[in-house]
Amino acid sequence: MKDMVYLQDKNTSSEQNTIASVESKPYRLQINDVLSIDIKAIDPKLVSIFNTTNVGTAGGKSESTLYFEGFTIDDHGNIRVPILGEINVIGYTLEEVRVIIEKKLLEEYFKTEANIFVTVKLAGFRYTINGEVGQTGTKTLFKDNVTILEAVANSGDITAVGNRKEVTIIRQTPTGVQMHDIDLTDRNVMKSPYYYLQPNDYIYVKPLRQKTWGTGQTGIQSIGTIITLLSLATTVYFIIKN
Repeated sequence: MKDMVYLQDKNTSSEQNTIASVESKPYRLQINDVLSIDIKAIDPKLVSIFNTTNVGTAGGKSESTLYFEGFTIDDHGNIRVPILGEINVIGYTLEEVRVIIEKKLLEEYFKTEANIFVTVKLAGFRYTINGEVGQTGTKTLFKDNVTILEAVANSGDITAVGNRKEVTIIRQTPTGVQMHDIDLTDRNVMKSPYYYLQPNDYIYVKPLRQKTWGTGQTGIQSIGTIITLLSLATTVYFIIKN
């Protein structure tokens, strides 16, 4: 049970019901991120030329549609917006990109009376999960923040032979690749800076040793396997003896 249950209180010396999780830091954009940009005004005709498609309704579109209709950050850290041209967004937060676009529109094309309203979002929160989970692969959630527990739940949970105590998160950062193991059976995982995922994180759930033994996923299965092997050995012994 200690290997299976999530968020256990392993600090037996004190009773603590409240755990303060680490505050999620604003995500800073990286190469190959896809943005959804929507520009609105009092008169929709004024901004229709800036919107290639109605990406504001991204919640109802497939990942492939978002890929083709969104704004992908190229190898130089730029996106290409109709009329506005190339805008460098690498290393900026979504809020900072919104301010940049809004300022550029007001300085070059509109007056404040137009009441320009700009929305900038990631075209889905994407992560990849592999190993001992119900459903492996790349997943996309339409949320701003995703925790490791939400990602695991969205992937069919960790299997009975998955190691919940050593879940590896691989994260690409501007300074390089970071790898970190977290223990999902300990409630203090909510204090970890890896509790909140970042877009494009890779999650790997390692198998327990019992999977390589091949005796079964549960105690009953293991006992059954052992009894079967003992019965087979006994049968072979008597056959040889007789």
